[in-house]
Amino acid sequence: MSHSKEQQAQLSRRNFLAAGTALTLAAGSGVSLTSPSAQAAIKTKVHIVVVGSGLAGLGMVNRLRKQLDGAKITLVDAKKVHHYQPGFTLVATGIWPMDKVSDTNQEFIPAGVDWIQEMAREFKPDTNQVITESGQVLQYDYLVVATGLHLDFAQIDGLDAQRIGSNGLASVYPSPEKALASWQAMEKFCKTGGKALMTLPATPIKCAGAPLKMTFMLANRAEQAGTLANSQIDFHSAITSVFSVPVINQEVLDRWDNIGIPVHYQSKLVAVDIDAQRATFEKTDGSLVTEDYDFLHVPPPMRAPDAVKNSPLAWQEGPNAAGGWLDVSPETLQHKRYKNVFGVGDINGTPKGKTAATVKKSVPLVVENLISVITGKEPTQIFDGYTSCPLLVREGSALLVEFDYQNNLTPSVPFVQPLQDSYFAWLLKYRLFKPSYMAVAKGRL
Repeated sequence: MSHSKEQQAQLSRRNFLAAGTALTLAAGSGVSLTSPSAQAAIKTKVHIVVVGSGLAGLGMVNRLRKQLDGAKITLVDAKKVHHYQPGFTLVATGIWPMDKVSDTNQEFIPAGVDWIQEMAREFKPDTNQVITESGQVLQYDYLVVATGLHLDFAQIDGLDAQRIGSNGLASVYPSPEKALASWQAMEKFCKTGGKALMTLPATPIKCAGAPLKMTFMLANRAEQAGTLANSQIDFHSAITSVFSVPVINQEVLDRWDNIGIPVHYQSKLVAVDIDAQRATFEKTDGSLVTEDYDFLHVPPPMRAPDAVKNSPLAWQEGPNAAGGWLDVSPETLQHKRYKNVFGVGDINGTPKGKTAATVKKSVPLVVENLISVITGKEPTQIFDGYTSCPLLVREGSALLVEFDYQNNLTPSVPFVQPLQDSYFAWLLKYRLFKPSYMAVAKGRL
């Protein structure tokens, strides 16, 4: 990473020392729950099954292990490698090396937790059972669904995710390897310039800021390479905005207008010819428009994994039913129909909150609400939908966007204004958020 001496000077020694405080505040501030190490463990013999070993699942098992004495805790997930997904955009824009975003799951799983290294195949909440891929039946008293979501590239005709990185095709989402391949495609584009198509699907997606970051950084990298004047960067949104929070949406549009990035609304990517480098978009009237490209970034449509989508746990009707999202109360994150089931992380069918920052704030809340139910009480902790997005706007500068269910901006970090990009917001993303993330995974934050 490079930045000017003037940018370095913006961060005084006093501010840098205060970063330790900001680290605990950022990406999920306002949690007033007691630290798990500061409260007496509750004695219980219940069996809790946690499905999913992403940040949400790991944070849950670590906190439950500390706060419950005698409980049987089972973690279900076949994944052995843990990816720091917030770092994928840093890899995909040439800021981080790929090896900085991968660790092993084993190092996060505490002693005393039974780790079943299989995927969940079926949920049977009427009989309190989870069926694994091998057919193993797990009987639970309480269930925490933290499966994450499914990247549904198959909804786009002709899009082979294995070919990300070739012929200008990019997607930050699937893996560290594909993030690196996306950076290589971006770097190649910036050597000469050309036509870039940046897209946004109609479905809910995790890290909704990632498509915006990739757009800002593509323009910035082209500018650095001296090819921005030779480039045309268009953004195609399948919906009527580029970001769900109106004030941030307008801020992004104003910045793109200054750069010269037009936005095409209700323009849904439906097909890609990778060899010919052509993308086809569907308009609201059903008409199709095909465009050539030199660089194409694709956040795929996203939905719940089949095991959740095809189960009684999913939304049965309403706006979240099509994606099969988990039907939880937005406030308590308790399942609306199965009171011994809670959801945490990307799988939840809530208005907002498919970010690591949401997990940071909601994991301790779900633990407290689950313990309330175990002890015969009603859930009392209310989630406000806190979400955070460190929005990269160029190398060395970012916006730190924090908001809630009602689209209220909820800034929590000292000396960072939500509509003013800064080097310090960049530093939080570049240096400090991963240590915070690791503390959440280990149940310490």
